[in-house]
Amino acid sequence: MLFSVLSCYGVSGAISLSPSNNFCLPIPNFNCPRFYSQPHSNSQFHQNHNLAVDDDADFSFNGILDVNPIPSSVFEVGKMLTSLVRNKQFHTAISLSHQMELNGIQPNFVTLNILLNCFCHLSQLNFAFSVLAKIIKLGYQPNTVTMTTLMKGMCLSGQVNKALDFHDDVISKGFQLNQVSYGILIDGLCKKGETTAALQLLRRIEELMVKPNVVMYSIVINSLCKDKLVSDAFHLYSEMIVNNIYPNVVTYNTLIYGLCIVGQFKEAVSLLNEMLLKNISPGVHPFNQLIDGLSKEGELRKAKNVLAVMIKQGVKPDVVTYTSLIDGYFLVNEVKEAKYVFNTIAKTEVKPDVCTYTVMINGLCKNKMVDEAMDLFKEMYLKNISPDTITYSSLIAGLCKSGRISDVWYLLDEMHDRGHPANVITYTSILDALCKNHQFDKAIELLAKIKDQQIQLNMPTYTILVDGLCKNGRLKDALVVYQDLLIKSYHLNVTMYTAMINGLCKEGLIDDALSLMSKMEDNGCTPDGTTYTTLIDALSKNGKNEKAMKLYREMIARGLL
Repeated sequence: MLFSVLSCYGVSGAISLSPSNNFCLPIPNFNCPRFYSQPHSNSQFHQNHNLAVDDDADFSFNGILDVNPIPSSVFEVGKMLTSLVRNKQFHTAISLSHQMELNGIQPNFVTLNILLNCFCHLSQLNFAFSVLAKIIKLGYQPNTVTMTTLMKGMCLSGQVNKALDFHDDVISKGFQLNQVSYGILIDGLCKKGETTAALQLLRRIEELMVKPNVVMYSIVINSLCKDKLVSDAFHLYSEMIVNNIYPNVVTYNTLIYGLCIVGQFKEAVSLLNEMLLKNISPGVHPFNQLIDGLSKEGELRKAKNVLAVMIKQGVKPDVVTYTSLIDGYFLVNEVKEAKYVFNTIAKTEVKPDVCTYTVMINGLCKNKMVDEAMDLFKEMYLKNISPDTITYSSLIAGLCKSGRISDVWYLLDEMHDRGHPANVITYTSILDALCKNHQFDKAIELLAKIKDQQIQLNMPTYTILVDGLCKNGRLKDALVVYQDLLIKSYHLNVTMYTAMINGLCKEGLIDDALSLMSKMEDNGCTPDGTTYTTLIDALSKNGKNEKAMKLYREMIARGLL
């Protein structure tokens, strides 16, 4: 399997890996610069990355060569490469490794492992495996660090299945991996959404003489919580305790997060208290999760109690803490309290961010305080806080509901100019306002503009427009939109069909309306009470009482009365 994996990354030849030093490697000459980027190379790596060497790093490297004899410089170079990797300067480290060889300094096992690690972090696995081949060719024995680094590279590249195959091949050759190795594999599986497979691997590793640790358990618990399988996460948590593996701050915080997203705040508070009793400092995140969850549930008194405990424990509230409280107060229509919290931030070291302003603007707009929202919007510019799409959309929605459509067009252009193009939520607000203000020509014009921008609107947005057109005698325009939806194979809902049926009835096209109701059912969409009432009223007004009574009895039989 290892041979096949190497082949996948452009390394040919037979490789035999075992814990002994007897390596067999009939492969091409890897001393060639093919896995280093040359200034005019056509290599894949050169195409994807700019390997310009940092001037300071290059100067330091040359300084090493000036001060130290060349044979011993490899150790100093190793230290320098380690420092570069620690600072995530992978391209510079690769380039300096190349310069090292050009200056006659042969790489050793340490520097080759560093180089391999750089390529893995940059998702250049073909080059990483070339380095592995060179390690073997030079007579070095790949160790646990080497194999773990390669597996990590595969996981970082999203190739978790290849990492597992590589693991199986390495184990079959007698290599002993460690807790770090399995933590990486488990993390890779969880990030790919394969929590069950990660749990199976966690169960299996003891057979491979590796004891599971708190990191592995915490990774799987986190993945289970994200999948809202909180009871399963707690089962695993209990298993940890039984196995004398004690939870750390990450484990607790993850479980508190999981409990909050499923609304089990009482249990989350109990877990937080357990942390405090064990003198485990939770940090700001679990407090914020609780405050945010309770605020969204409208439990502001409990949220404030958590805030009080937070401050008592010496944990400083941050911008997320205050923003969650502001959002919560607006949700329960306590505007005065929301404004008080926002103004309180100015008295602290915390600075409100775009999210804080957006929550304030959205809350003020929903409470018809659009002028105050506009003032805050202007204040953002004064404080160099750039509004995002949600900020613009919230303000536009507020202006639309207040009938101030003339102010919307400027904001719409500004959004586009500032790189925050309007989305379906923005356009839905505007189309709704235009229809309610009987500006149907502008609504149709806007719809054409949206199509030109290739923005995919949803059914509720189209329904708002069609319903407005039908109710105001613009059936022909409504039919154009309706036919366009059919051509594009949209799945029409009961509201859209009912809007069209209403439009047909208003124009006296009762038979067409009845035909559309039949077609509606043929397409798997069941009429509701409004659909029946619309048709019954139209039939009665047109003297078709028998058909009206038939629909009335059908409506009763379907339990819609």
